[in-house]
Amino acid sequence: MAPNEKVAVEVALGASVGGARAMACMKHVGLNVAADPLFTAAYTGVNGGLVIVVADDPGMHSSQNEQDSRYYARSAHVPMLEPSSAQEAKEFVKLAYELSEKFDTPVLIRETTRVAHSHGIVELCDREEKEIKPYEKAANKYVCMPANAILRHIEVEKRDNALAAFVNGMDINRAEYTSENEIGVICFGAVYEYVKEALPSANVYKVGTLYPLPIEGMKEFAKKVKKLYVIEELEPYIEDALKAAGVACVGKELFSVQGELSVAKILKAFENREIPQAEKVPARPPVMCAGCPHRGVFYVLHKLKLTVNGDIGCYTLGAVPPLAAVDTCVCMGASVGMAHGFKKARGENAHNVAVIGDSTFLHSGVTGLINAVYNQSGLTLIILDNSTTGMTGHQQHPATGKNLKGESAPSVLLDELCKACGVKDLQIVDAYDVAAVEKAVKAATASNEVSVIIAQRPCVLLNKKAKRETVVVKDCKNCGKCMQIGCPAISRTETGVKIDLTQCTGCGVCMQVCPFKCLQKGDN
Repeated sequence: MAPNEKVAVEVALGASVGGARAMACMKHVGLNVAADPLFTAAYTGVNGGLVIVVADDPGMHSSQNEQDSRYYARSAHVPMLEPSSAQEAKEFVKLAYELSEKFDTPVLIRETTRVAHSHGIVELCDREEKEIKPYEKAANKYVCMPANAILRHIEVEKRDNALAAFVNGMDINRAEYTSENEIGVICFGAVYEYVKEALPSANVYKVGTLYPLPIEGMKEFAKKVKKLYVIEELEPYIEDALKAAGVACVGKELFSVQGELSVAKILKAFENREIPQAEKVPARPPVMCAGCPHRGVFYVLHKLKLTVNGDIGCYTLGAVPPLAAVDTCVCMGASVGMAHGFKKARGENAHNVAVIGDSTFLHSGVTGLINAVYNQSGLTLIILDNSTTGMTGHQQHPATGKNLKGESAPSVLLDELCKACGVKDLQIVDAYDVAAVEKAVKAATASNEVSVIIAQRPCVLLNKKAKRETVVVKDCKNCGKCMQIGCPAISRTETGVKIDLTQCTGCGVCMQVCPFKCLQKGDN
């Protein structure tokens, strides 16, 4: 488990140069972070096979954008494969390693949300043990200073030409003729499965290599159908390539560049057929969990009417009413840099703070803090230390004291790290202590130097079996003050608020905001 994707790819590349097969996995936005080593790894090539798996997110189920990673493959001149099923996901990994070693290149495997989250029966094969390849010193290959890189770029171009010829004969790029049907469809990935279900009589060309594209194979397919369609999610990547090659086709005239495709959307476009949809259910917007240690912090920030430069994590939900505290969220680590820039722009009128989680701070926030200290900013940074990587499934990170296997590991001390960056004004508070948080925030924002507040409390989901004393309601005045913290365990009726004891964790934040002390610890 690397602190960020750039480090992960660098570690994998180092293992590859050392002779071992290696893999790094990330989301599409993580590939942005890893782009620096990726582009140069395309020049250096590999020793042991190097595979990078990237998951794109059409529809933005849990992402801040819908970028299309196929353009990274084309821009970096790195081969890219995309499976359409669980079985192919397994097979394409093996193929990717073989291509990596055959053509001396990193290989990208692109998945989308639907394939990455899919389940299926997978036929296994015998495991093949690969010996570590010998390492031979080759500075002209692995040291990418300009004189060497110029020569390596020539090798990349040669490899591109060899791959372009090779992919047209690969089994994963194939035409599937079903009838004398006039329609021909070019597709790949999860969309291939949708097309096969929605248009069972259509002739299909299934693309397995998204870079290089099997242009010659697709041209041959186009000659055998009367009308050619390209059905692809997000950008018209294949469509544009075909049109540039002089192949007439229909694509984004029928489908949007936004969101996911589906069987229903394809049927609607081709046959104007509607698939009966399930009855719509009320929307359930995401909220922070009952007992989330971030809730009290955002309550205070909202109360003090501060501009909050947020970051990527569970705490992004601090933007959701009734807390409605977060003003910006761009990418991992951006909160610190943006808060610094915001304060420089607005001066005394800034009234802003940066908020970041412990794992995100280690991912890419610490460099922003170094920058703020170096440039003598008056930045206030709040590190929400919940002792885990909460948003993506409670993975360990370098400050938790455990590695990804759950074994003991050295722990980065966040307070000492901040001090090493030059921070002198540092406070540590209990995230559940609303009064202490408010006092700390007021003091930090009044300072003219970089101030850091570490709000500590473990994520409430880390120990689901912990016995907790819940909160009960006594003589509620129905003022609604406790509703302002947005806890899902609290609901309001005509006669007063109710506590759902199946959700309440006894964090006590609601008790602190109740002006009449109607909320008290009690037995459930």
